[in-house]
Amino acid sequence: MKIRQSSYPFKNPDDFDYSRTLFHRLRTWLDSRRVSARLESRAETVSLSPLSPATFRPLTSNDVPLLFLAHNDLKFMRSLLAHYRALGVTRFICVDDQSDDGTRELLCGEPDVDVWTSPARYGEARRGKLWREALFARYGKNRWYLNIDADEYLIYDRCFEKPLPDLIARLETLGLRRFAAPMIDMYPGGSVSAFTFDGSTDAMPWDVADCIDGNGYVLEKTKRFLSLAGGPRRRKFAAEAEMMKYPLMYWDDDCSFGISIHQPLPFNRNFSAISGVLLHFKFFADYHEKTRAAVEDKQYFGGAREYQRILDTVEASGDLDFVYDGTLKYASPQQLVERGFMRSIWADGQHVGS
Repeated sequence: MKIRQSSYPFKNPDDFDYSRTLFHRLRTWLDSRRVSARLESRAETVSLSPLSPATFRPLTSNDVPLLFLAHNDLKFMRSLLAHYRALGVTRFICVDDQSDDGTRELLCGEPDVDVWTSPARYGEARRGKLWREALFARYGKNRWYLNIDADEYLIYDRCFEKPLPDLIARLETLGLRRFAAPMIDMYPGGSVSAFTFDGSTDAMPWDVADCIDGNGYVLEKTKRFLSLAGGPRRRKFAAEAEMMKYPLMYWDDDCSFGISIHQPLPFNRNFSAISGVLLHFKFFADYHEKTRAAVEDKQYFGGAREYQRILDTVEASGDLDFVYDGTLKYASPQQLVERGFMRSIWADGQHVGS
């Protein structure tokens, strides 16, 4: 049952009521207990081996770790590492899913990156959930982790002035254990096939794909999490991809990714105000090739049916151009605060977390 629905982005930060009644909090708690018990009864494991370095390196109490998955993502590696190092990440933990484009070799040459491999593929590892949980357990619980994919770049208000240790301290002051940040799909300002991003320079992906949908999203407060739909994939392909994520999490014994990485357990931690955004990049000149590879690989949800829908549309039309009258050219994190995509975590106000 839906509790509340609203258009997104918000015209002002108070347009959406994140608070919940005692009844709704109790219902969430009971559902969380039920799902956790079911998952414990059929616990799964997956094999992981360290590739670089060859021996395990524990984290220190001062480390800010980031875990991500990669599969033929070489074009993102240079910018991804630079972006998150600027935000204060001290250790990168990567599961390389059998890349053959140079991703693995590049990462193995970086001293602050731990590279892991698995005989299982992404789909066999429950779309990577088992890898993530196994590595959180290996590196240690009761600490904060960033948890992303290779094409996601977290931003938040004043993120280049107040890096991740400041953000974590702020979340702890507010009594929050998760940081809500939806994926917002970026696209170029014209025919996608004309815009190349290959990661060979210091350019960031938003220097090439610098546009987003400025309206047309729907945010719903459900029993388990905040659910967000919309954006160019929905507008162009009728894709119903879930966009909400919690990329910064305090991981302890109560946590798991349960049914989906978009609604982690325990559910009651999933209701803090949206205070960040994951800039998400899928559409460059190589989109046709990458989409076809995803369809053939069949590692994604539902046998990669969303990618099949995109591929069918592209092959029917011959090209993609996402620009419409609501297109917004991305300028800065502050712009997205002003446009209602996120509220400032530093401002006084509603930062509900349970």
